Amino acid sequence: MDNLFSLTGRVALVTGGSRGIGRMIAEGFLRQGATVYISARKAEACDATAAALSALGPCHSLPADVSKLDGIARLVAALQDREPKLDILVNNAGAAWAAPFDEFPESGWDKVVDLNMKAPFFLTQALHGMLKSGAASGSPAKVINIASIDGQSVNPWETYSYAASKAGVIHLSKRMALRLIEDNIVVNAICPGPFASEMNKDARDNADAVAKRVPARRVGAADDMAAAAIYLASRAGDYVVGTTLTVDGGINLVR
Repeated sequence: MDNLFSLTGRVALVTGGSRGIGRMIAEGFLRQGATVYISARKAEACDATAAALSALGPCHSLPADVSKLDGIARLVAALQDREPKLDILVNNAGAAWAAPFDEFPESGWDKVVDLNMKAPFFLTQALHGMLKSGAASGSPAKVINIASIDGQSVNPWETYSYAASKAGVIHLSKRMALRLIEDNIVVNAICPGPFASEMNKDARDNADAVAKRVPARRVGAADDMAAAAIYLASRAGDYVVGTTLTVDGGINLVR
C-alpha cells in the first residue's frame, strides 16, 4: 500500500500544463515523485509554470502547439532529446468555442476539434515508441485523455464543437485503450466538472454561485483533480482500462 500511488522514477508529459487542470495534474505528479514535462502553446507561460513547479521536483518546459502535426513533431523530438522513454502522457490541452447556432463558424469547429480530439490521437501516435519503451520495464505506460462532463451531458451553452469533441474523446479513449493495451499501454479518460480555470471562468469567478448547483456544494479543488490523475497514472490504476472517470461533485446527476 505504501507504493500503490507512488510515481517515483516515472516520466510524465502533460500538455496544457501551464495552467488550470493541466497544472493541477503536473503538481500532483511532482508531489508523488515523477519527473514532469509540461507543454503549452505560449512559451513564456510554460516556462514560468515549470520554474514555479520546480520547487516541488524536476519540472521542465517544452512549449509547443499540439493542434498542428509539425508542433507535435517538434514536441516529440524535444522530449526524445531528453528522455529515452515516457511512462505517462496526459492529453489535456484544449479549447472551447461558443456561438449561437445560426452564427457558429467553421473555424469554431476546426480549432476545437484539432486541439481537443485530433491532438490526443496524433500525439499519442507520435509517442507510441517512447510509451512502449516505458512499458517495457513491466509496469504499464499510461495515457490519460482529459475529456469533460460536457461530453456526457448537455450544458446550457451553445458550445457545439466543444461538446462534440469531448464526447469524441471519451469514445476515442475506449478505441485507443483496446489497441494499446496490446503494448502494455493503459488508456483512460477523465471528465472534469466545475474546476476554477481559464477554460471555466464561471467556476473561477463565481465559485459560490456555481457551488449551489453542485450536489457536493463546492467547485473542484486542485487536489481533487490531482488525485484522480495520480490514481490512473500509478500502480493503483493498472487494471483500469478504457474507463471514463468523472470528477464533478455529482453535477452530472442533476443537469
